Amino acid sequence: MKWTGLNDLRESYLSFFESKGHLRLNSFPLVPQGDNSILLINAGMTPLKKYFQGIEEPPRHRVTTCQKCIRTPDIENVGKTARHGTYFEMLGNFSFGDYFKHEAIAWAWEYLTKVLEIPPERLWVTIYEQDDEAGDIWANEVGVPRERIIKLGKADNFWEHGSGPCGPCSEIHYDRGEKYGHFDHIGQDNFEEVGDCDRIIEIWNNVFTQFDNDGHGNYTQLKTKNIDTGMGLERLACVMQDVDNLFEVDTVQNILKKISSIVGVDYKADPVKDISLRVITDHIRSTTFMVGDGVLPSNEGRGYVLRRLLRRAARHGRLLGCTKPFLHEVCDTVINENLSAYPELDEKRAYIKKVIQTEEESFAKTIDKGTEILNEMIEKLQSSGEKVLPGADVFKLHDTYGFPLDLTKEILHENGLEADEEGFQECMKVQKDTARKNKKLGGGWDNAKNSALDAYKTTFVGYAELEKQTKLLAIVKNGEVSELCEEGDDVSVVLEETPFYAEMGGQVGDCGTVVSGDNVIEITNTQKLTNGAFISNGKVVSGGFAAGETVTAKVDAEKRAATQRNHTCAHILQAALRHVLGDHVHQAGSYVDPYQCRFDFSHFSAVTPEELAKVEEYVNNVIMEAVPVVTEELPIEEAKKKGAMALFGEKYGDVVRVVSVGDYSTEFCGGTHLKNSSEAGLFKIVSESSVASGVRRIEAVTGMNVLNLLNSMKDTLAKASDVLKISNSNELVHRCESVMSELREKDKKIESMAQAAANAQLGDLGAGCPEVNGVKIVTAALDGTGADGLRKIGDSLADKFDCFVAVLAGTADGKSSILCKCSKSAVAKGANAGTLVREIAAVAGGKGGGLHAVRIHRHIGHSGAAVCQHARRAGVAGLFHRKHGARKQLGKQACQVFTACAHYNLPGLGAHAAEFCQMGGNGLTQGFIALRTACAQHGLIPRQHLPLQPAPGGKGEQSGVHTPGGKIEARRCLHRLGRGWCGGNRALQRRKAAHTKPASRLCLQIPLCHQHGVGRFHRADAYAHILRQAAL
Repeated sequence: MKWTGLNDLRESYLSFFESKGHLRLNSFPLVPQGDNSILLINAGMTPLKKYFQGIEEPPRHRVTTCQKCIRTPDIENVGKTARHGTYFEMLGNFSFGDYFKHEAIAWAWEYLTKVLEIPPERLWVTIYEQDDEAGDIWANEVGVPRERIIKLGKADNFWEHGSGPCGPCSEIHYDRGEKYGHFDHIGQDNFEEVGDCDRIIEIWNNVFTQFDNDGHGNYTQLKTKNIDTGMGLERLACVMQDVDNLFEVDTVQNILKKISSIVGVDYKADPVKDISLRVITDHIRSTTFMVGDGVLPSNEGRGYVLRRLLRRAARHGRLLGCTKPFLHEVCDTVINENLSAYPELDEKRAYIKKVIQTEEESFAKTIDKGTEILNEMIEKLQSSGEKVLPGADVFKLHDTYGFPLDLTKEILHENGLEADEEGFQECMKVQKDTARKNKKLGGGWDNAKNSALDAYKTTFVGYAELEKQTKLLAIVKNGEVSELCEEGDDVSVVLEETPFYAEMGGQVGDCGTVVSGDNVIEITNTQKLTNGAFISNGKVVSGGFAAGETVTAKVDAEKRAATQRNHTCAHILQAALRHVLGDHVHQAGSYVDPYQCRFDFSHFSAVTPEELAKVEEYVNNVIMEAVPVVTEELPIEEAKKKGAMALFGEKYGDVVRVVSVGDYSTEFCGGTHLKNSSEAGLFKIVSESSVASGVRRIEAVTGMNVLNLLNSMKDTLAKASDVLKISNSNELVHRCESVMSELREKDKKIESMAQAAANAQLGDLGAGCPEVNGVKIVTAALDGTGADGLRKIGDSLADKFDCFVAVLAGTADGKSSILCKCSKSAVAKGANAGTLVREIAAVAGGKGGGLHAVRIHRHIGHSGAAVCQHARRAGVAGLFHRKHGARKQLGKQACQVFTACAHYNLPGLGAHAAEFCQMGGNGLTQGFIALRTACAQHGLIPRQHLPLQPAPGGKGEQSGVHTPGGKIEARRCLHRLGRGWCGGNRALQRRKAAHTKPASRLCLQIPLCHQHGVGRFHRADAYAHILRQAAL
């Protein structure tokens, strides 16, 4: 017995049974083919049931396989124990009426003891207690000592599943040695006890299918007996590699090591973290193979199993400290470790990784918030002493944050709590019922009030008849059951027998007429009530009707035929998509009416134009072949045997309606269909789009609607040709290319001219712009310059200045934009473009966004000058917001004055100007003095009250001012405001005339920047127009 790798074991087994005349078959996909009784293949014999049941003739009566399998019933134990896993491979050799017990037992022993060289003394055999035949073969033909043949009861060694074929089992077990448990002896009396401690493990199981169970405990011998062998590949590898569990088998261990390297956690260093490592290792194996076999994440069926596994693995990654998506990175290792047996994984590598990454990123958006809310729920439960999380909370986690029920249950279980599953299911039911029922049926009848119609039953005859004489059972008018209706009434009617098909299964309800003599109801649609009755909605267009009278119901045959064309083509379309894109394609929804065919299907990426062309060609080829469309009602089991496809999540009765389009398509369907595919005429795809994650939509037309579409396109081409002044529509493409080329050239010229104009408006900024703490402050309002132009000007500023903050306002096409740009060195000194533009935008009535160093704000409805004015006001007023530190220094009165000043609030300024003029001393900062100076320069207070020198005894950082007659000066201030003396050229001239020193125009900027820094005080300093207007 020598160490053997898992991949070598697989090949060894299959080769051995090929030498015994078996046909080697590749593993079947995890998605069952033609068997909707299970979601995923869970045993080696499952894909071969059709051969065991005699439904199909096997390719050979001796077959051997290594089958991919997934089982999830014990998912909560995966990781917690080293034995449990969701993904495994099952080795099997099968006989369909060929060899039986003698050969099966002999070959099993030969492979284990001769090929693998397992010592016979380490092997034990179990048989069914009444199967003496098998016991004799083991003892007399193989030579196993009788004391090593253990007899077990029906629960352990007899395989059956309800009625049907069944039979005894014989298993081979391996003794792993005393390190797994010491026993004085092993035998019939303690065999199960030894197995419970994992010292002895089962490695081979032969099922001898020789009886037929009638379901009442009566067994008869089968005429044709079969062999079904199962042996877990990973478990056999544990034996051959002498390791404790499947996570230490070579290929699986390599996957675990890859995960450890990504998350930075060593295996066996922490028992708690080991659980998470095992969970991720197992689940990424399962999900890689599931996606490779066409399963996509969803909230139903096998897609839900996939989503559940991926999200459980993602959560355990977070428990290990890995918050970024990482599972897709492990896919490469999973694929590489399995390439020898499953080379198709390499072809789908990119696709598999993309699907897993997308699902992981989707969950990452909600898992943190969902976990936070769940933790709050847990804390609330624990503090109240409750043990069960209400169903409504479980539903919220599922519906809002994407937490599968099982994930919530697992987290609750970790905290000693439980989930109210019944309450959760009730919430799910309410959600589905609300979506399905909360709509008007027409005629004023609401589905929520239909209990009054529960007594009425309808027989649908519309599959065979489009016109039927029948009894008018009930009339609904104004939401109430009525005996009579008359011309002009909106009504809903229930007929005893109806040819009108009710809206179901994606097919729209029929329309037509209900007639009695000259009395006519025009039916606009038909729907099905919850009690099964059909209700037709319409309007009485002539005469009147009474409940109970005999009427003639007639379906609009033209619209019914058009709907049938679309419905039958929807079936062919699904077959075409599966043919072109792969077997992972399944219907996710559909809608067919007389005008269109809309089909939703599972597929991860957009369908390429080439693939769409192939799909369209496939459908039209089936139409041209004129294949018969056969509709039949069959027992559901027989329908499944025919390979009929069902819509996942739907419930079906014992008898189902099956629609077949030749050999191309076989589906469960209750809708109306053509008799022959040729009746569809033509099929044309109109569009392909995404409707949800992993779900695509195709919209198409058929029959005369194809001609209507082509005529519409022709008209569009003709109109486009007229606009472009060409006589031949064949020249349209060339003409469009020429026009676009001309437009591009003109756009370049316009852009160049706009750039030149903007640069001209900007002028020579170097001479005039102030500098604060080594940072150039650049501002400008540029009419006719949009956001793109502002960006380019901002880039040109980077070539001119090393350290600057720029605020540029521009207008173009009725839109205003603000660019705020800070150089790297300005950012290092504390400037922040994002904060600047947000403050300006908030006052201007918009929002700011973009990068940290360059922010563009767009706002419709303000001119560039208005935006600059808002910026100026925001800069000063912002200093005195109640949350700003300046308010604490200056006091309430000063803040009120300056806020009024910033917003040009004359009444507010008048109310406080007198007090303002008397302020002084009290530790006022140079920043306060500077702001007063700025107000004087704007003409808001008299210049003679400016503190030109420090107060006596001051240190240059404080100033005191005594101003008598404050009320008079306040009136002068208001008088000057009334004359419009608020700055500008006249004010500048007056200041020059008064021999104002040029240096004074920096008094607003320098002290404030020095005191607070550019980054913190940008609202006053870096807002360009605040500074420029103050300086001017």
